[in-house]
Amino acid sequence: MSPPEPRSFGELADRLQRPASVDPVLTGLALPHLQVAEALAALGPVPRAALADLVDVTGAESARGLDAALEALADRALVWPDGEGLLRMAAPLRQAWDSPLGVDAPLTRLLADTTSEELRRMLVALGIRSPGTTKKHRLIALLEHHGDPERLAAVIASAPVSTRKLLERRASHHGEHAESQARFITFRTPSADSEPGARWALERGLLVQDRHSGYGSTRMPAEVTLALRGTGWHAPFEPVPPVVRTVSVTSAEVEREAAAAATVFAAHAASVLATCSATPPVLLKSGGVGARELSRIGKAAQCDDIVVRLVLETAYDAGLLARDGDRVAATDGYDTWAEREPAAQLTALLHAWRTLPLTPSRARDEDGKALPALAGTPPCGGCLQAREGLLAAAARLPAHQGVHSAAELGPLVAWHRPLAEQLPQDTAPFATAIREAELLGVVARGCLSPVGAALRADDAEAGEALAAACERLLPEATRAVRFGADLTAVVTGTPSARLAALLDTVADKEAGGTASVWRFSPTSVRRALDTGRAADALAADLSAVAVGALPQPLSYLINDTARTHGRVRIAPAACVIHGEEPALLAELVTHRKLAALGLRLLAPTVLISRSPLDKTLASLRAAGYAPVAEGADGTVRVEKTRRRRATAPLPGQRRRSVPTVAPLAPETVDLSTLAARLRAAPPTLPAPDPFGTGVPYATDTEEIVAGYAKNLAYSDVRRLAHAFDAGTAITVEYVAASGNRTVRTLSELVLDPPYLYAWCHLRDDERVFTLSRVHGVMPG
Repeated sequence: MSPPEPRSFGELADRLQRPASVDPVLTGLALPHLQVAEALAALGPVPRAALADLVDVTGAESARGLDAALEALADRALVWPDGEGLLRMAAPLRQAWDSPLGVDAPLTRLLADTTSEELRRMLVALGIRSPGTTKKHRLIALLEHHGDPERLAAVIASAPVSTRKLLERRASHHGEHAESQARFITFRTPSADSEPGARWALERGLLVQDRHSGYGSTRMPAEVTLALRGTGWHAPFEPVPPVVRTVSVTSAEVEREAAAAATVFAAHAASVLATCSATPPVLLKSGGVGARELSRIGKAAQCDDIVVRLVLETAYDAGLLARDGDRVAATDGYDTWAEREPAAQLTALLHAWRTLPLTPSRARDEDGKALPALAGTPPCGGCLQAREGLLAAAARLPAHQGVHSAAELGPLVAWHRPLAEQLPQDTAPFATAIREAELLGVVARGCLSPVGAALRADDAEAGEALAAACERLLPEATRAVRFGADLTAVVTGTPSARLAALLDTVADKEAGGTASVWRFSPTSVRRALDTGRAADALAADLSAVAVGALPQPLSYLINDTARTHGRVRIAPAACVIHGEEPALLAELVTHRKLAALGLRLLAPTVLISRSPLDKTLASLRAAGYAPVAEGADGTVRVEKTRRRRATAPLPGQRRRSVPTVAPLAPETVDLSTLAARLRAAPPTLPAPDPFGTGVPYATDTEEIVAGYAKNLAYSDVRRLAHAFDAGTAITVEYVAASGNRTVRTLSELVLDPPYLYAWCHLRDDERVFTLSRVHGVMPG
């Protein structure tokens, strides 16, 4: 028979995403470590030689790889040798695979509940003389026989044709035994030989009846499956990373490209956060910064969407941004960060990027729908391991060698961290993580930069090393600007916070990056004058940061704009008072009883009042003056007293009487009917609503769900809590992070506040849901 294809590690990756599953330390293992662990999980406790034979260790390189894998597993207390020379595995690690290498459990585990008499009959059928009368001696003899592939192959060759076909078919099903072989038979006891040829195999231990399923299903021991695959089949084992194309690079080239990328990112980060500080982005109702706000910030900061997302997520994790009501505003920490040098600013963001439990620039979900930034997604250990694998893969490239293209780092990352999270939006493996590293200057010219090497260091001095690497590559903040005769200002490098604030006040930014450009215009200069700056003070501030003297066109622009600035003034007024006698109006301004009106003299014959017209008119008359009111067109308003009149009825309705409402007569109730209604009433009142009465919840689960699912009625809370406690399926109305409303059927529910882990029947996969976004619950 042809051997089946080796199974992937997707099943283990799915298990690691569940709460309280296998230790997350597994996500830090490389591919050969997991391959050795899976092979050992399939064999059970075996000597190193048997494991080496299964993974086809023939050369010195593969032997070193096996030793390195066993050492890595032993360092994590996952695999260790016992006193008998057998390699044993931690039980939780074995449970990570349902069918490691596509085989079932070893024979010793399947025969644990077999009686001594059943073992004797198996030995008799195989023609083996029992070495003793105890179960232990008979089990050892059977395990010794089945542990020899040649003897086991001879037994299978002598089996009837129907038995051989059954065994070969079962071995090719990758261990999917229970589901496909279960027999549900009504009105009679399930028989073990319900399949042709099964009885012969059961009598000789080639198949073992599953005593726990209750349906007469049979299971094939791992030894039998491996024997059927033949001596030429070996478990997959890749002790060395995949080969990628490399090119020669010098340290100077790597440092130059890393410095350019880091400088640009530092400048963009300062611009993005300055924009958020001036105008905090508004959060969506479903949470997060939406596409419209991201576009606005990117346009103002002159950078792409991926840069905006990367800056927002890292700055939020670093404490530079925080939620403030329905907005994301800068914190006090941002003010301190903005005054630092670009190297220190980048160091803070790099530390945040290194430990983020998510992919900051992820823009699409599994369904291809847009995701907001800062949406508060659940932590993802696989996303963190993607960056770990990238740093490890780039660090282990040969000296002075870089990959031909950055995309070729993807297979290396998959080898170093096979359980790392790969995003649906990636067109190549780990393309998003690699792009982030390039933008930050962590990876340059296809290899690890000095910044990346310092970031990867895991010792007490790692922070100092990273700060030193950033200071060496990034120039200091620029505090001088070159003004051009074309009314432009150019700053090379990253401008200081004070210089950027000054130029943003008096000019409009046109470009950013390695060099930032601002342009002056009458509108921008007027904006600076509106802040209270005088023309001389503005020119002096610009001259203090200028390289050389201010160009004449810029000086003329400032003076011309200042000459016309403020020639027309606008004052708030509730009403205007004017007259032909200046002395009378001056008297009104100084009158004590009229001080509450807020009168101000604009001209000898014009006053303005902060009080409405009617109040001003009444106050002047109460003070003994005789003013008149004017309309909007300047004409005198004539005051007439309007008397209230009712509408006369029509001629045909004058003599009709007004209808009156007769009082309700008391209802007569028969006593026997009332007694029947009382007897039919329930003996106890229904449980009151805790949301309105404060009565305690029925279960602790209800109280926990109600505390997080704020959008659910009490009946929905009870239904959802019952699904958690009873393990039943439900249908929920859910609003995703993108704002889309869907209806999903969920099963296998696990409560991990504020999240809900469940199997989604719509996506046919496990999903994580936020309880606060569940808006309705229905039976499954």
